[in-house]
Amino acid sequence: MGPRMGPAGEGTQMPDKDIKVTLDIEGTPGDKARPGTEALRPSVFHSIKFFVLCHSLLQLAQLMISGYLKSSISTVEKRFGLSSQSSGLLAAFNEVGNTALIVFVSYFGSRVHRPRLIGCGAVLVALAGLLMSLPHFISEPYRYDHTSHEDLPQDFEASLCLPMTSGPAPAPSNSSCSSYTEAQHLAVVGIMFLAQTLLGVGAVPIQPFGISYIDDFAHNSNSPLYIGILFAVTMLGPGLAYGLGGLMLSLYVDIDRMPEGGISLTSKDPRWVGAWWLGFLISAGAVALAAIPYFFFPREMPKEKHELRFRTRILSIIASRVSKGEGSSSEQSPGEYPGKQNGLAQCAPDLTVIQFIKVFPRVLLRTLRHPIFLLVALSQVCMSSMVAGMATFLPKFLERQFSITASYANLLIGCLTIPSAIVGIVVGGVLVKGLHLGPKRCVALCLLGTLLGLLFSLPLFFIGCPTHQIADITPQPGAQPEPGLFPGCSEPCSCPSDNFNPVCDPSTRVEYITPCHAGCTSQVIQEALDKSTVFYTNCSCVVGGGSVTAGSCDSACGYLVLPFVLLISASAALASVTHTPSFMLILRGVKKEDKTFAVGIQFMLLRVFAWMPSPVIHGSAIDTTCVYWAQSCGRRAVCRYYDHDLLRTRFIGLQFFFKTGSLVCFILIMAILRQQDKEAGTKTTLPSCGLEQQQLESGPEKKLEESKV
Repeated sequence: MGPRMGPAGEGTQMPDKDIKVTLDIEGTPGDKARPGTEALRPSVFHSIKFFVLCHSLLQLAQLMISGYLKSSISTVEKRFGLSSQSSGLLAAFNEVGNTALIVFVSYFGSRVHRPRLIGCGAVLVALAGLLMSLPHFISEPYRYDHTSHEDLPQDFEASLCLPMTSGPAPAPSNSSCSSYTEAQHLAVVGIMFLAQTLLGVGAVPIQPFGISYIDDFAHNSNSPLYIGILFAVTMLGPGLAYGLGGLMLSLYVDIDRMPEGGISLTSKDPRWVGAWWLGFLISAGAVALAAIPYFFFPREMPKEKHELRFRTRILSIIASRVSKGEGSSSEQSPGEYPGKQNGLAQCAPDLTVIQFIKVFPRVLLRTLRHPIFLLVALSQVCMSSMVAGMATFLPKFLERQFSITASYANLLIGCLTIPSAIVGIVVGGVLVKGLHLGPKRCVALCLLGTLLGLLFSLPLFFIGCPTHQIADITPQPGAQPEPGLFPGCSEPCSCPSDNFNPVCDPSTRVEYITPCHAGCTSQVIQEALDKSTVFYTNCSCVVGGGSVTAGSCDSACGYLVLPFVLLISASAALASVTHTPSFMLILRGVKKEDKTFAVGIQFMLLRVFAWMPSPVIHGSAIDTTCVYWAQSCGRRAVCRYYDHDLLRTRFIGLQFFFKTGSLVCFILIMAILRQQDKEAGTKTTLPSCGLEQQQLESGPEKKLEESKV
């Protein structure tokens, strides 16, 4: 074996025997008695295969805890009185700490003990998950109606019409709006924002350091397979997050402190709040367990010497092609490009922090001036903005638009939409590899996938449910509440305006905010074997003084939710086909020494311009469709009712807008590539070297140089 370049770029590595001695000092301190453990420890913590297994499980758990908030966003809104804009900002804060530190991964990547830093990051992620669940334990038990804290069912007498009270309807009760209550609310919200920030900070070293560690110590032919297995396993994380959300939200929020008399809510009641905090505890425990092995992996391990025996011929051909074109470039680059240290990724190990900060803007501007890179990055920003908004608010959209439970909405997304997106990513990668697509064909594939995704999005504008008829509330967004279908019938009742206990008149399908607003004076409970049904009778606002049933009116078009989810899943799959070919355009469109840095800049742009602002933009758009806001201590809290048609138009319209922006970017890329082909037809140029002397070389030498490029 000849000398090899180490992962830190510090010259040649020591022989394997010397490496084992170094590992005894750095990787496994205190291991003095070598003979007793020599046969056991290298077989586990000195195995890159075991590292791939551990890292797959860690990234799976980390993505599950990162995506869990999105599955319970509407529940958190109801529990703590947040608007969609506030909840979108909370979801976006996950990217704040991540974006602030991800740039320095290129600098510190080869100077630290990567496995231990990954373990520390995972521990921080687990602590952030525990911190996210803390508001449940420091808050008072959930009260789904503004009544006393007694164990009696909360919506019995308080919501009825009491005609003996004279005078106008009272203002919202401020009895519980003390300065302590407001301070507690701010503290709870602040804790969740802090937890989301720490969640992003802890995730910084996990993926970059893990991939570089695998690439450094795996066999060149096995490295692509290992990384492929890693991504295949971790892509299941978001699906598990939505599945976990579906299970947890079917449990009542105060399952750990249920009142003696029980509760009269069901999961179909709009006041229902599920056990959102329990999913964070489970996810945090999974991350903490997955972090333990990383404190036993060495800083460096002997490079894998043998190719996997079970690889099929097709995988061997693909792996050898990748290793010749990209995987072995780290070993061949010193000979092929002597003295080239223009790339930030190559020169970063030799720079101090101050020098790194000085070099960073220059290389950044050089990368951004590349038109192909800039347009591909913009197209991915548009696509990621669409994904970020959909991942954050699609469960809430389905819940409101089709009047389904939060649990069922999460199960639909976790079982249909997420797997469809995964299939789209895999199909895109298979097409790029199997058909040996060049840059122009990669752009054509991206154009086709984006265009078909747009076409599948068009029917979504017309699939939905109309807005419920709600007494005393106008369906126009932005308008002030005014007398509606039955003016004056509930005025003698003096109904509190801050109560929310919806009831439905089954004969006219008109919904009332409370039984008091329907003029009901008594309550009847029909007991059954499996459940009890609550009726409110003697209602002055109902024709003939009839009765109303507890809960919102059932949706007449709830059956449309499945076709809607299938269409949006097909659209997501087609849009996901563009993921791999657009990524290959970045790798093939920049200078070889700038590839690593270009990928880092790409992810930074996605975070800054897509994953951070998109949830806030979508949340603000959703808030503009609200027709009735709940009030809490004189401030606007959660939205109770939306204009369904306007909600559907604006939510799907934002998705359509971002997909159109991505399509325009790919059209411009295709135009640039065609222009470059025309110029290449009239003037022979070398794409990488740029030396005029090489353009004058003779035939054999010229062909050899072109093959290297």
